[in-house]
Amino acid sequence: MFSLPSPSSFTTARWIFARVLGAIFFFAFVSLVVQVRGLAGEQGIVPAQEFLDAVWNNLGMKALWEVPTLCWVNASGTMLVTLCVIGALVSVVMMCGFFPGLCALVAWGLYLSLCWVGTPFLSFQWDALLLETGLLGAALLPWRGRPDWKRWTPLQQAGLWLLWWLLFRLMFESGAVKLSSGDSTWRSLTALDYHFETQPLPLWTAWYANQIPDWILCMMTFVMFLIEFGAPLLILAPRPWRHCGAWALLALQVLILATGNYAFFNFLTIALCLLLLDDQAWPADGPWPLGNPEAVEPWISWKRWGIGCVAGLVFLITVQPLISSVGLVRRWPAPFSTLRAATEGLMSFNGYGLFAVMTTSRHEITIEGSYDNKEWRQYEFRWKPDDLDERPKLVAPHQPRLDWQMWFAALSDVQDQPWFVHFLVRLLEGSPDVLRLLRTNPFPEGPPRFIRAVAYDYHFTRSGDGQHGWWKREPLGLYCPAIGLVDGKPRLVKPVENTPAK
Repeated sequence: MFSLPSPSSFTTARWIFARVLGAIFFFAFVSLVVQVRGLAGEQGIVPAQEFLDAVWNNLGMKALWEVPTLCWVNASGTMLVTLCVIGALVSVVMMCGFFPGLCALVAWGLYLSLCWVGTPFLSFQWDALLLETGLLGAALLPWRGRPDWKRWTPLQQAGLWLLWWLLFRLMFESGAVKLSSGDSTWRSLTALDYHFETQPLPLWTAWYANQIPDWILCMMTFVMFLIEFGAPLLILAPRPWRHCGAWALLALQVLILATGNYAFFNFLTIALCLLLLDDQAWPADGPWPLGNPEAVEPWISWKRWGIGCVAGLVFLITVQPLISSVGLVRRWPAPFSTLRAATEGLMSFNGYGLFAVMTTSRHEITIEGSYDNKEWRQYEFRWKPDDLDERPKLVAPHQPRLDWQMWFAALSDVQDQPWFVHFLVRLLEGSPDVLRLLRTNPFPEGPPRFIRAVAYDYHFTRSGDGQHGWWKREPLGLYCPAIGLVDGKPRLVKPVENTPAK
């Protein structure tokens, strides 16, 4: 039942994949270029230079291997912007079909450089998935300026198989971690009772999905598990079954897209799914090339052994998180662990699994400033829920990194989020780069003397409950007490009056 079909049957899919991957890289770089100064510039929340200095002081020369980034040359905000702009330009060249393999490798290197210095704002699973897809895509795609798409070298054949393996791991692990985590909502099929309301940046359609009866949501969760566990097993099945698996995975991604903003994650997963559709699945009169079995190069001895060894190492590295996700192995023998540790700096051989534990409540943090520690004014974010009457908006494939990180901050205490205090300090300093990450600055005449963070419990309103607006909320108290700057350092200040923000 399971076999490796001829790569020549997937020439059209490879041609389309190159352009979709280029478009995803383009959106990733453009999304980042408008934020990167505020996140990691000199006056940003977590300056890249300070991070690199700390790494160098700790590791010395080993830092160049363990933290591979072009920012060792220069970590200024201008350098970060330049890397984003070059990455966007390379992505356009890739979309046009020129040097696609080389462009994928260059885009991978640029994005890797930014991910290392953008921690924690570039540590999401889709950042890891883009890096892994980009590196394997460099093996799949031809490197010539005007490539012969019908020609398949042994390296490109191995690239296709490894990308199928990536898709298998991505989807199967996503299902496995939900069950292996022991989370009761997944095991009882009630997770979707909470998901639409508690996801980081819901769409307005999530409000309507949240009104669906519980028994239907339970059935939807069951179907999701069927797809995540069953569809990956069809990747190497005969053609009709493989296509059924591909369309099931595509349908799941479209449904997720319909109710949430997950940056480019779903688009990237869709791109991987397209590689399962052979030439016969596409219209014959399209602009894409069709495969030619005679253009598949044979695996001569030295290529077979060389490429096979590299592909085998990739398999050994990436099979570890897959097996761990189902709880079969908790601790790996030293050779396996050493092999995986040696490649961690590349961020390109990863384990996956979003929402292993479903969030069952939605806490939101508001930031308030004051001149006198009595009258407080609220900063407004661009995308995360603040105003109860504001409809949730579409933002993907752009990812507002600060808004996303605020969602994660609300899941823990301020002591566990060191970047958060840095953020508040930048607001007290009136950093223009950080203020541009927000929708409004309630202190245009000059930065406030004091700042605090307040937590709220948010819920979607329910149809028929008589409440207006999209959200309702209850105060939970201070997330971070009022602080001010003393000799440039944050210090707690005694509260005068807990006046609500205007």
